[in-house]
Amino acid sequence: MLDFNTLAEFSRANCVSICAFLVPANLLATLLTMSLVVMRRPSQQIWQATAIASTFAFVMIMHVYTWFAIGVVMAPTYILLWLAITCLVANIAAILFHKGLVSKWVGELTPHFVMRWK
Repeated sequence: MLDFNTLAEFSRANCVSICAFLVPANLLATLLTMSLVVMRRPSQQIWQATAIASTFAFVMIMHVYTWFAIGVVMAPTYILLWLAITCLVANIAAILFHKGLVSKWVGELTPHFVMRWK
């Protein structure tokens, strides 16, 4: 049986090690996802890279929430949370860009904004 209290205690006890791995892993995995989209690689590769990057970001969010659970509210917790959420959003945006949904959406909204500024 998985004991979340023990897992949270392990996360807090090994914070430096976990963050030393997760911060570069988040950045590199998200950069890989974005570069695969720019190079127009197959969808399977982009989905795999996004899954790995999102897993790292989700683990970082859970790690930060273990600190919030015991009342530690400091700048590093917010910075790490911001980094993880930014990586998640970038990965979701990469999938949407790859599918062409964002360019279609921007193409439909652009004339409306241009008309307002004239």
